Amino acid sequence: MDVLERITQMKNQRGWSNYKLAKEAGLPEGSLNNLFRLNHQPSMATLDAICKGFGISLSQFFAQNGEAITLNKEQKDLLDIWSALNTNQRTSLLDLLKSMQN
Repeated sequence: MDVLERITQMKNQRGWSNYKLAKEAGLPEGSLNNLFRLNHQPSMATLDAICKGFGISLSQFFAQNGEAITLNKEQKDLLDIWSALNTNQRTSLLDLLKSMQN
């Protein structure tokens, strides 16, 4: 599941609109709407604000099967960079990383 899908899932679980989430997260509603409209991944700062709006930590947001994931600074930096890339850049980066595994 990607980040926007997870945010949508959490909004739906709470019965929240984008307006309600923006208000709880202290973000402009237009910025939140643009993430979904343009299918952009939020920066780590925005995602952190969204998590605070939901009353959870970043590790809880990324948790699967109840297991919390802790991100170190390098991983957070990588996610910040990833969120600023366009689709073609992300594809290229993934291809590069996969080639480095071999």
